[in-house]
Amino acid sequence: MPQTNISIRTDENLKKDAETIFAKLGLTLSAATNVFYRQAVRTKGIPFPLTTIEFDPQIQARKEFGEAIKAAQEQSVINGTDKMTMDEIDSIIAECRKETNAAK
Repeated sequence: MPQTNISIRTDENLKKDAETIFAKLGLTLSAATNVFYRQAVRTKGIPFPLTTIEFDPQIQARKEFGEAIKAAQEQSVINGTDKMTMDEIDSIIAECRKETNAAK
């Protein structure tokens, strides 16, 4: 496949910071740029969300908490523990505490 050159202008510090990150991933700046282009073509758009909303750590924390709860629920179905009562769960916790205290 024929190659072409692209020339872009960017902040010098931004370039250095990006190169450092990409190097840790085993990528050159050129390779990372190609990854971006390939993802843009594959997704037919910018391969990450663009928003005018500023980052809110509380919103992010709530989102991550919700994702963790969902993952725990899915895992409980896999483990067959999704139908346990609170009394059963409390009993297991009490047993674990006894074992932990006995091991000390």
